[in-house]
Amino acid sequence: MEFINPETLGEITDRVVAINRVTKVVKGGRRLRFSALVVVGDQNGHVGFGTGKAAEVPEAIRKAIENGKKNMISVPMTGTTIPHETIGEFCGGRVLLKPAIAGSGIAAGGPVRAVVELAGIGDVTSKSLGSNTPINMIRATVEGLKQLKVAEEVADLRGKSVEELLG
Repeated sequence: MEFINPETLGEITDRVVAINRVTKVVKGGRRLRFSALVVVGDQNGHVGFGTGKAAEVPEAIRKAIENGKKNMISVPMTGTTIPHETIGEFCGGRVLLKPAIAGSGIAAGGPVRAVVELAGIGDVTSKSLGSNTPINMIRATVEGLKQLKVAEEVADLRGKSVEELLG
């Protein structure tokens, strides 16, 4: 997977998916911190996610956005949808992503919707098959998007033309 320089992309938008209050028990009592999970994307085929932790919520979100920009991937698309069906898995999270006809919109819930919208995919159907923990769902969705290949890539891998491949 190649690194995508966020400076070369257009306007990058971000969406906060989850903010968690986490505590650490120390000798003097409890230390309170905030953990943020953020999805970033340019709505044009590039998406990433990041996590950040700090004593203040805005600082945790800022750290998560910076982390997300470092972990961006490019998503292959055919029109406004994905090229083929895929299942992304990460730990207990499993997410099924299916292409949909133009105009049907995004049928996805919660964290999956955030990733798919910020990637710029307009028509897709999804189903969560495992854990509904936000971080695992996002990681599973990104894994599924990484598996996608367009017909030209598959034809090159097999040493055939696209016409031979599609029959």
